Amino acid sequence: MAAPSMFRLDGKIALVTGASRGIGRACAEALASQGALVIVHYRSGEDAAKGVEAAIVAKGGKAETCAFDVADTGATETAIEGLIKRHGRLDILVANAGISIDGLLLRLKDDDLDLLFHTNVRGAIVCARAATRSMMRTKRGRVIFVSSVVGETGNGGQTAYAATKAALLGAAKSIAREYASRQITVNVLSPGFIDTDMTSSMTDAQREALVKAVPLGRTGSTADVAAACVYLASDEASYVTGQVLRVNGGMYV
Repeated sequence: MAAPSMFRLDGKIALVTGASRGIGRACAEALASQGALVIVHYRSGEDAAKGVEAAIVAKGGKAETCAFDVADTGATETAIEGLIKRHGRLDILVANAGISIDGLLLRLKDDDLDLLFHTNVRGAIVCARAATRSMMRTKRGRVIFVSSVVGETGNGGQTAYAATKAALLGAAKSIAREYASRQITVNVLSPGFIDTDMTSSMTDAQREALVKAVPLGRTGSTADVAAACVYLASDEASYVTGQVLRVNGGMYV
């Protein structure tokens, strides 16, 4: 008798925010490949999000798109409530949507600081609050926050961004304690230097310097992060909660 396949997500409903490109897209495609119906969220990149949906469907998966701004609490709650009503529940939330505004502390603008926290922190927490309402009823669920290695190490010129990513660690650990009795796990993915659109603008010198800081001697891929996401979303990770899974090649251990 053949052993059952691991990490399958057949019949699960998953929402991935910021899924039109980069890490979010890779996570959406990986979850769909394991059998989940994936809701591909975007804020403004409709064509890109539709492209992700089409790519998933072309491979035999199930997907749909959904647009809202995670920085807008009302729009976020309304959209997630609508998704839950339409599908009956929400099993997996990957809170990946985020922005980066870099700059030295002395040049940090209040508006930029507010936008970073509203999007990266409040947006993720509001998504979790809305999603867990459904998970509490079913007494099962997976919440995955996508942070960053700089949230743990800090980085010059990224004070505000690093602060938002660090905040997700504390939020996840707290929510994990609140919802453990309902069999809802809450964990954090902390990627290191991953090849995405956000890193493509780096100069060769900047890229070389960063790679030297990675013990494994290479950059990571979005597929590396997506594989970790699938694990945390799966039944095999049912005894893992309040943890930070670092996908960083050893940059921070």
